[in-house]
Amino acid sequence: MTHRFDTRVFYEDTDMAGIVYHANYLKFIERARSDWVAGLGIDQRAMLARGEVFAVHRIEAAFHLPARFDDRLVVESLAVQAGAARLVLDQRVLRGEACLFDARVTLVCLGPGGRPRRLPAGLAGLVPPG
Repeated sequence: MTHRFDTRVFYEDTDMAGIVYHANYLKFIERARSDWVAGLGIDQRAMLARGEVFAVHRIEAAFHLPARFDDRLVVESLAVQAGAARLVLDQRVLRGEACLFDARVTLVCLGPGGRPRRLPAGLAGLVPPG
């Protein structure tokens, strides 16, 4: 199931050319992932109290079209692969029907000492293992 997260471009998101600075797309997709995880009922504060965190392991991204100040955007997130401690998502930033940015993001769940930890139950069953 695709998660949708609505956001808008603030002035602080733009560069001197008036377009969204490239690194801010990573912030948009991070906010969408956090919203998605919370919506699944996963309490990241409780995870942190146990010494568990999600960490980005890999991002493959492509920039297609620029976003500009005050654009209304939607970030779509879709889980496409899961392992015991790893989750891969496809994320897109859209303005209307136009795809401005897309990324394949690999997340890992880490426990104390940075050791791999099983994904929370709410994530583990989202996609077939792969």
